[in-house]
Amino acid sequence: MTNSMRAPDHPFPEPPATGTATEVAPGVLWMQLPLPWALNHVNVYALDGGDGWTVIDTGLDTTKIREVWERLLAGPLGGRPLHRVVVTHHHPDHVGLAGWLCARTGAGLVMPRTGYLLSRMLRAEEQSLPPRAVVEFYRRAGMDPELLAQRRTERPFNFTDWVAALPLDYSRIREGDCIRMGGRDWIVRMGEGHAAEHATFWEENGDLVIGGDQLLPGISPNLGVQPTEPENDPVTDWIASCERLAAFARPEQLVLPGHKKPYHGLPARISQMAQGHREALDRLEKHLAVPRTGGDCFAPLFRRSVTRDSYGLALAEALGHLNALVAQGRAIREMGDDGAWRWRAA
Repeated sequence: MTNSMRAPDHPFPEPPATGTATEVAPGVLWMQLPLPWALNHVNVYALDGGDGWTVIDTGLDTTKIREVWERLLAGPLGGRPLHRVVVTHHHPDHVGLAGWLCARTGAGLVMPRTGYLLSRMLRAEEQSLPPRAVVEFYRRAGMDPELLAQRRTERPFNFTDWVAALPLDYSRIREGDCIRMGGRDWIVRMGEGHAAEHATFWEENGDLVIGGDQLLPGISPNLGVQPTEPENDPVTDWIASCERLAAFARPEQLVLPGHKKPYHGLPARISQMAQGHREALDRLEKHLAVPRTGGDCFAPLFRRSVTRDSYGLALAEALGHLNALVAQGRAIREMGDDGAWRWRAA
């Protein structure tokens, strides 16, 4: 293996304990916040600008995580001003406490326009039961009938349960912008697939990369299709983003990801992520030698059992790969007599 494609390595073997921080570069703090899911943490970062801090991502809006933030603000951040809250993308574990932190400290909000608008839109909708269109989406996708019947009677995932109200004003970042944070200049580069207009930050004339969920080590983020955009093709977008970002990747860069631990070896990791989904598409295409519903497509994609807790994410990702095969002309989608789609190899 050439040095440019060396396997990722982790220079910090242990994550910081809750309420504490690890300095991963001069003036750059790594902190972890708890999550109530299988992926039980999210990384956030604080960049020291001399007269105060910039924070990257915020965790969910829960009482427990607010308490952790109070400890962080008073402890590792030394009670010094928080000037900016920067959000990489609109998912609740990243944007959830942005509004609260801004209100609590007077900080300004900085994020991509798409993420800001999606967060405001999704938080404005509160549903006690899944709308008919959502139920129909999952029925057509081939969700397990017993699980679908259960979900029809339960409160669905609501942004407002996990995301605090956002400020009415924010500062937009876009592809190619240069933003100064923590005494360093960073180039903004957007990724797609996991979240629309996902911001990553690449230190200019330096070796730090803030990757959010676009550049994770060891795991791939969910590339799922949601009821709001049923024809979305996140897998093709993801692979294209990997190919585009690979042009800026160097093995010596220290990547600060949204989950797991900071790592070196970004070129190899980007190549691995893109190739992993190309191979998943190949396996799925072979699986479609006979017609399959979305719920019949877990085995070739995940190659492990899917639990009830992870079923929804698995189905969303299966649809993402199925939509990619259709878009590439490798699969055909047809409606069955039971009202569920069937996909088969073209």
